Amino acid sequence: MTTTTPATVAPRRRAERSRATLSTPVALRWVFRLVAVVVIAAALLVLAAAVVVPRLAGATPYTILTGSMRPDFPPGTMVVAKPVDPEQIGIGTVVTYQLKSGEPQVVTHRVVAVGTTMQGELVFTTQGDANDVADEAPVRPEQIRGELWYAVPHLGRLTSVLDVGQRQLAVYVIAAGLVVYGLSMVAGGAKERRQRRADQR
Repeated sequence: MTTTTPATVAPRRRAERSRATLSTPVALRWVFRLVAVVVIAAALLVLAAAVVVPRLAGATPYTILTGSMRPDFPPGTMVVAKPVDPEQIGIGTVVTYQLKSGEPQVVTHRVVAVGTTMQGELVFTTQGDANDVADEAPVRPEQIRGELWYAVPHLGRLTSVLDVGQRQLAVYVIAAGLVVYGLSMVAGGAKERRQRRADQR
């Protein structure tokens, strides 16, 4: 028969209790870290869609303010318009254009007709998807700021609060936060491994 002395059992039991005690806090920390990384990454992705991607592509984000483009583009939707050759615009294209050439106020509507003036100049007739009639004034090529590239629901509410500089700053801050948090996770993981090795001795 093999016997175990109390002096051998006691340290083993203490080690088992130590590992059991550590397991729950470690699991909770990993869950918290995972959630934090997902939240930060999602915020970075959203701001990248509003700032980084349009800037790299030479596009411009705009916010839909009215319900004229429902149901696809309700108020609060951010639409990103990229430059387009007017000759490439056809019926069905969603464009963002200035109400008056050279002025900042813009509208995002769909092209429902393409024609030419008596002088041979290209003109477009636009209409909101939710509107019963076409827009009264024709749109000339010089008024067009771009065609729809992509749209993100609700993001326009955020971009309308922050100006371009603030949005870009937010991207840098969140990116830096993600890097710092990643480094802290690496350091924390190394510390936990050292602690586990120490407990196993």
